[in-house]
Amino acid sequence: MKTNRREFLLTGFAGLALLGLPRLARADAELVPDPDRLLALAPGFSYRVIARTGDLMSDGLLVPGSPDGSGAFPGPNGRVIVVRNHELTSDHGKTSAFGSGRERLARVATERLYDVGPGGVPQLGGTTTLLYDPATGKVEKSWLSLGGTVRNCAGGPTPWGSWLSCEEFTGRAGGAFARDHGYVFEVPATVEPVLAAARPLLAMGRMNHEAAMVDPASGVVYLTEDRGDSLFYRFIPEVPGKLERGGKLQALRLREGPSDTRNHPKGPKFPRSTPFAVEWVTLDGVDAPNDDLRTRGHAEQRAALFSREEGLSLSAAGVFFSCTNGGPAGQGQIFRYVPSEKEGQSGEAASPGTLELFVESEATSTLHYPDNLVVAPWGELFVCEDGSGKDGIVRIDARGNLSTLARNLYSSSELTGVCFAPDGKTLFASIQEPGVSFAITGPFRQPA
Repeated sequence: MKTNRREFLLTGFAGLALLGLPRLARADAELVPDPDRLLALAPGFSYRVIARTGDLMSDGLLVPGSPDGSGAFPGPNGRVIVVRNHELTSDHGKTSAFGSGRERLARVATERLYDVGPGGVPQLGGTTTLLYDPATGKVEKSWLSLGGTVRNCAGGPTPWGSWLSCEEFTGRAGGAFARDHGYVFEVPATVEPVLAAARPLLAMGRMNHEAAMVDPASGVVYLTEDRGDSLFYRFIPEVPGKLERGGKLQALRLREGPSDTRNHPKGPKFPRSTPFAVEWVTLDGVDAPNDDLRTRGHAEQRAALFSREEGLSLSAAGVFFSCTNGGPAGQGQIFRYVPSEKEGQSGEAASPGTLELFVESEATSTLHYPDNLVVAPWGELFVCEDGSGKDGIVRIDARGNLSTLARNLYSSSELTGVCFAPDGKTLFASIQEPGVSFAITGPFRQPA
């Protein structure tokens, strides 16, 4: 039986309306110390290291540095296919898949890389894929699956088994770059080692892309943008599931209320726990050679402004996305967009989607710069912090309680890439610098 989104809100995440209370609290159990000084975890949880920067991969290349957004897909015989972004540019030679002197570049079909550069020096961003066996805790193989891109930050899985990898960079061709950047790329989640041919999805726009998520109910793709004056986007494909065939890029606009949701001290006030009806405006000139898609969308069509949108996840309760430094204290916000039952179709205006400010942190101790996030299969939110020094993975349960699942003991870097295995029993995440990825298990699903 198909679940009606608005019926679903009566259960599960409906409890998160409690987050509209004046103050949030984060009550932490004492985390268990880690003798290896990598991750402190909540009682009952444990981790395995599944990748480190510089490890040798199955294709003869090295695990690149700066792991960021990631997605997990079902593999054969209980295996999990994990695709990870790497937020690298051309100046990270020591953390490159090709080695510090590019001595391993000859192992790659360079025509499959997006940007090899005028001097034959490839851009170092992209994705790696690994095949993980939860039963043994072993990575069976790993390889470079997208290359020649720049600052692949977040992204999102598709229902048809691929990963959308997003460039958080809008450099133009010239100098070190042979091609323009600022695009979304689709990477098949395969079992056999394959370097995907890097083809940008131009119709999704050129911007500081952050994350992308496909709604299987409508085929619509939602997109976030990491800028202080970002817009929230959706892409309506000409053919659902065939993103390369083009489509229509739109930005969210509120029917009523302020067109600025950031709640900065000198700006308008956007209330919490108040659903606002929305409409979507179609954008033109989406290739944006001047990187002005967001400024034109706001100035010309009153598209709503957000503060550094980053993580994005979708569930039956709606589309959740983080704004890293939104709010009066600049500590971050999390929004929920509930799509229309006619999302992207005629008749949508009569039953519009709604936008709600779900979480607004008032202190570092509550939630510090929310970034990557994921909605667990049972409805809780798991959020990575991108602060400095004490970043963690924060769990927000269906009653609105915040607690720390994990704390970075290894470095002052952010945690990234939270995603669940298809069975919901393993959470994958990374410490971005110097680059370590984990498989975390434990008592995730506890009685309410």
